[in-house]
Amino acid sequence: MRLLIVEDEKRLARSLAQGLTAEGFVVETVHDGAEGLHRALGGEFDLIILDIMLPGMNGYRVCAELRAAGDDTPILMLTAKDGEYDEAEGLDTGADDYLTKPFSYVVLVARVRALLRRRTRGAAPDIMLGDLTVDPAARRVFRGDVEVELTAKEFAVLEHLASNAGQVVSKAQIMQAVWDLAYDGDPNIVEVYVSALRRKLDVPFGRRSISTVRGAGYRLARDGGA
Repeated sequence: MRLLIVEDEKRLARSLAQGLTAEGFVVETVHDGAEGLHRALGGEFDLIILDIMLPGMNGYRVCAELRAAGDDTPILMLTAKDGEYDEAEGLDTGADDYLTKPFSYVVLVARVRALLRRRTRGAAPDIMLGDLTVDPAARRVFRGDVEVELTAKEFAVLEHLASNAGQVVSKAQIMQAVWDLAYDGDPNIVEVYVSALRRKLDVPFGRRSISTVRGAGYRLARDGGA
């Protein structure tokens, strides 16, 4: 799940990004309204955490512009202001939820997950590849009737491969889909996660579902390695 945080308090934005990344989300942060609108319109995010009091363009305007553009990404508004009129204005411009500072991080995560659950109802159907089933909405994976436990990053890599089953997917494409755009670590980290997927999805079941295409990337078999 990709989250965009639009918050001008850089310390708070950094703290939220670190916490949500640890929860398994891919997080991007920007610090002014105009840039937030630009990133939201140009990226594919599952949820936007949007401060109201922003330089350049306030959160109300950002939200209204997104909705006017037909963008229905869930928006959780944050503000230091309080009162029912502020909340009403935020919701009237198209926000899905509202949280007043100071807030509990635990509550924020709960609100984020609740909004994402609403969004994934009726989301993409299960991906069936032979006896391998990938459930994007519930974020669960099965080999036949056996559930395979994956970490958030492992699931994200698998989901990207499964969505492109039968096609060669490069490391760069996986990095872009799964990791924060600001990630500047070793791209070979992808190999680590592919190896983990093979250990969990293939070895115990006598399968070979993920092949390495030398110099190009990886391919997940359409039949799940049957």
